[in-house]
This record gives sequence, structure tokens and C-alpha cells, in this order.
Amino acid sequence: MSAVGAHSRKKNPEGRMPLGDHLRELRKRLMLAAAGILVGAVGGWFLYPPLFASMVAPLEAIGNLNFTTVGQAFDLRIQVALFLGLFLTSPWWIGQLWMFVTPGLTRTERVYSLSFILAGAVLFVGGGALAWWVLPHAVQILTSFTPEQALNLLDARTYFAFFMRVILVFGVAFLLPLAMVGLNFLGVVRARTYLKAWRWAVLLAFVFTAIANPLPDAWSMIIMGGAISLLFFLAVGVCFLHDRRADKRRAAHDAALGI
Repeated sequence: MSAVGAHSRKKNPEGRMPLGDHLRELRKRLMLAAAGILVGAVGGWFLYPPLFASMVAPLEAIGNLNFTTVGQAFDLRIQVALFLGLFLTSPWWIGQLWMFVTPGLTRTERVYSLSFILAGAVLFVGGGALAWWVLPHAVQILTSFTPEQALNLLDARTYFAFFMRVILVFGVAFLLPLAMVGLNFLGVVRARTYLKAWRWAVLLAFVFTAIANPLPDAWSMIIMGGAISLLFFLAVGVCFLHDRRADKRRAAHDAALGI
């Protein structure tokens, strides 16, 4: 079990918490994260018109969206609003997840961990932005295979689900470096362990991109797989710097104790 904070450590010197407390803490963080996303979804509701126009722009010369039920347009607006809320509030819910993983941090350490939260938000949005850049090209290329005798009448729910799924998948994928650095800072994995697995990491990055990338061409896969691989090596570099500082502090502490 993990530590539970300065107040709890006064009562519990070993900094342990029962499983029930862990589950209650998880429920608390998930509820706070969900509440933040709902607040962001309110803003997403009002941002829906320009976002809708941007998402359907690739279809202007290709086809039309088809709303198959009376309430589908309303349902779609709610889904897109929640999707926007997820991105708008990414610093908040990433922070809640981080505070659950590291509940034993001191106040100073919590301030320091803000850099992790901000980095996570930037990476999440950056991954989504890269997918957003690819998607209009993907729509144009994929619909170009439609025979001349046919029309593109795309189901609105299916189209937007495809659009949002690709953006979300790449946003989450770009959080991998943050998870790597977090585990390293917690002392779970050292940088050398990551570096030993670099071949597997690069292979998995390109396999993931080949599966998740909606475009059939190789260049988009190379760009997106290369971006994920670059983030992996940047994370390894940060972990090496942290390991070096941690080793120096440990050596100084041992020297002071005469070990």
C-alpha cells in the first residue's frame, strides 16, 4: 500500500492505508475528476457549433451527414460536449489521478508535481492535436474509394464516434512518457530498465500507430509512430537525469552516516 500524506503519517508512521481506505480514496478522486469533466462539458456545449463546423469541413465536397433519428442531433451534441469537457479539464482530472497515485507527497512535493500535471495536459492535448491534423486527410482519402455510382451519406453518430475515438486514443497514447517518468520518480523503474527495452518500445509504437492510424499510407504512420518514439526517448532522458540526482543524494546520505 502507498503513503497517505503528512497528517496520516503522524498517526501511522509507516504511511500505510487499509484496502478500504484506498478504495474510498479512489472513489473520491474519480468523483472529483468526473465532476470537473461535467463542468468542462458545460463549456463544451457552447463550443459545439464551431467544433461541429470544423469536424464536418472535410465532408463539404464529399458527402453529407445523415441524422437517422429525431433526437440524434441532441444526443450527438451531448457526446461532443463531454468529449470537449475531457480535453478542457485535462489538467484537473490528470491531477486527480496523480494525487491518487502519490498521496504521500508533502506540500512542497505536491507543488513540484504540478509540472507533471501540466506536462500531462500538454501531452494529452498534443496527441489529440496530432490526430486532429491527420483526420481531415484520412476522411478525404478513405471516402475517395466511393464508386462514382454511389453517394456518401454518412451516419452522423458513426462519423463523430470515429473522429473522437481517434483523437482520444492518440491523446491517451501521448501520456505514456508521463507514466514512465512518474514510475521512475516513485522509484519503481530505473531509466536503464526503460532503455534496455527501447527496441520493443519503438516496435510497439509503430504497431499501435498502424492499428490506430485511420490513414492507409505509410507516411502518416511514420510521423505518428516517430512522435511517440521520440517522446519515449525524451522520457528516458528525464529518468536518467533523475536517477543521477537520486544516486548523488543517496551517496551523500550514506557518506554522512558513515556507510
